[in-house]
Formats: sequence, C-alpha cells, structure tokens
Amino acid sequence: MSDKHYHIETLAIHAGQVPDPTTLSRAVPVYRTTAYAFKSSQHGADLFALRESGNIYARLMNPTEDVLEKRLAALEGGKAALALSSGTAAIYFTITNIARQGDEIVAANNLYGGTYTQFDAILPQQGIKVNFTPVNDFAAVEAAINEHTRAIYIETVGNPGLDVADIDGYAVIAKKHHLPLIVDSTFTPPTLLRPIEHGANLVIHSLSKWIGGHGTAIGGAVIDAGNFDWTDPKFALYNEPDRGYHGLRFAHDLGPGNEIAFALRLRTVGLRNQGPTLAPDAAWIFLQGLESLALRTAKHSENGRAVAEFLQKHPKVAWVKYPGFNPLSEKYLPDGANGMVVFGVKGGAKEAQKLVDSVDLFTIIANVGDAKSLIIHPASTTHSQLSEEDQIKAGLPPELIRLSIGLENKDDIIGALDEALNRI
Repeated sequence: MSDKHYHIETLAIHAGQVPDPTTLSRAVPVYRTTAYAFKSSQHGADLFALRESGNIYARLMNPTEDVLEKRLAALEGGKAALALSSGTAAIYFTITNIARQGDEIVAANNLYGGTYTQFDAILPQQGIKVNFTPVNDFAAVEAAINEHTRAIYIETVGNPGLDVADIDGYAVIAKKHHLPLIVDSTFTPPTLLRPIEHGANLVIHSLSKWIGGHGTAIGGAVIDAGNFDWTDPKFALYNEPDRGYHGLRFAHDLGPGNEIAFALRLRTVGLRNQGPTLAPDAAWIFLQGLESLALRTAKHSENGRAVAEFLQKHPKVAWVKYPGFNPLSEKYLPDGANGMVVFGVKGGAKEAQKLVDSVDLFTIIANVGDAKSLIIHPASTTHSQLSEEDQIKAGLPPELIRLSIGLENKDDIIGALDEALNRI
C-alpha cells in the first residue's frame, strides 16, 4: 500500500497484507510453525548470512507477526517494526540494542512503575546507568547528558501521573547531541498521536493495551523510524564488528538496510539469540484489535473526558488529571486524549482504597486500555516498588486512583463512580 497515501483508519485494516496467495483467505492466517523449509542449502546459507531476507525460524519471525509489524510501521509512519513478547521486553531490548556496559540513558522520571524499576534497579546491574529528569525540564535534560549518553527516553503520557511530554522539545535536544529519541506511546496509539512526526526515532507500544483493546493477549512492539544515523562511532554496537555475524558492522554493511540498522540488529541479535518472541496467536489477536482501533480510541476519548469533567465537579474529589486538560494536548492530542483519568479523593489513601473496593462496574485490575472500565490504587500495587519519596517525585501521591475508562455508556460509568464517591 506504499504507493498510495491512505488514511490511518484504512491502514489499520489493510496495511501489510493481501489475501493469502495459496488459499485466497482474506483474513490473516495464524501460522503455528516452529521452522520454515529452505529451498536449498544455498538458500539457507544466504538467509543465515543476511544476504537474503526470509523466514528462518519462528523465534525470529512469523508470517502472522510480519503482517502485524508492517501494519504498525505503516500506522506510525516508520520504516520497520518488530513485535516482541511484551511491552516490557520491547523496552528492555530497545535499550540493550543501543547501550552496553558503561553507557548511560537520560529518561523522564514519570514512567510506568515496571519501566522505572527496570531502569533504576536492573539496567545498572548490567553497567547501564539511567539518569532521571523531571518531565519537560529541558535544562535538566541538557545537564544530564554527557559523553556516555546513548539515548533519551520518554512516555508520551506518563503512567500514572498523565503528564503530557513535549516531544518536539525533547527532539531538539536529541538532535543537538545526536542521540536517538525513544518514545513509549502506549497511552497514545497512532490513531491519536504519531511521535515520529514530532522527531522521535523509535516508538514503543505495549500491544496489550489499546491496540489489542480487549485484555486478551500480552505483547509489545518497537517501530524504527529509519531516520537515525547509527554510523556515529559512539554507538559501538553498530560500528564495531559483531562477533556473532563474522565481523558484520550493522551501521555500514547492510546496504539499503543501513537505514533500519536498529530493527535489523534487534531481530538478528535480540530475537535470534535472546528470544523474546511473540506468539503467532497473540499477533493475530492484536491484528483484530487494530482494525477497530480508530473507533475505539474515539469512544475512549469521549468517555474519558466526560468522566474527568464529572470528577472535577464532585465535592469529594480533591483534584483530577486528564491529558485532555493539559495545554499540550491541543498540539499533540487534537483528535482525543484517550481514556485515562487519575484523581485524588479527599481523605487520602484510606478513602481511595475504600472507593476502589466498593465501586460497581469497574474491575480492580493492573491493566489499561481494555474495552471494560478498570480501576486501581497504584501506590499500593503497580508502583509499589517505588519508595514513598520516589512515588511523590513521579507524581504519584498516596490518594491517587487510576481509571482506565472503557467503552460502556458514559452515564453508566459516571453513575457507578458517583455512587462509590457518595459512600466514602
């Protein structure tokens, strides 16, 4: 579909796929296979040596996943994409596909709890230091960059504080220092925001959220914009000969593939040798979600704003945050701010947990982006790994309740919250 400029709703349904040439199946088949036959010994040798592209083994690639990857790349405006076993895996393998022992990353401090723990506790064990800075504090970002820095990492909308990142501002700094800008856009699927258009080089999604949309599969993805020059010697993984590929230099020796050197290295080193593989059944589930993504994010956004406006007026609510209330939403989220709402109740953590335990319709669950409305108290669950001090720094006071607003009738959602608030 690359020869025509289709709208995003059309790409979400058609990109990356034609009817199966053998069976003429219109739907994407699920290819449950471990390996693929080689046409000859030479064909196999060419595939393994990266002289030819094609299917080798299901740990690296699968035709069902190939459609998903092509569709995600088309939706984000990228050159290539890789599907991985989870969003967390996508984050980890993105970082370790760039940085090695002795390198550093600069990251916003308003990250999802699992990401923060990965950056704060796990990567340092491997010799990769992460320097955290307040979101949109560009002076702090500049001060944190040094000769060891290899990337800048942000979330479009922080979890759970719901701060909106000024992607353009981060992109200016990233370009100035020739660093890849990595953007986790899980809370803002491509029907709402495309970070590459604002200067991002790599975009990450937890596919388990809005892209899947129904809470039925785990998976993640990385989209390579193909707009970063990896030939800078400071990116050693791309310029020094790779022992695993007979001295191949990923930034130099791939011919036309040099522009997607990141994606090719992640597939051949990360997936092939470390195996964070997405199951084909999960890829098929995510493809079903993509087809209705535009419709669902519009409804999530409509319901989310209605709930946020209701909570603003409720006498038992101390404060409300919704991405659509942020001034930056006019620039980055003109088509809707999705369905995430956080708020604090008067009375602190005790009353917050009482509300979570008593509200009807909502499910207490550590997930977001479902068709169903979800609720949780992050300080005691999703972000409990953080100290109280770090929770406050990340914009997570003890009374905060996180809502993922679903696709139910908005009056039913608001009615359930109103009843629960009136009981505390």
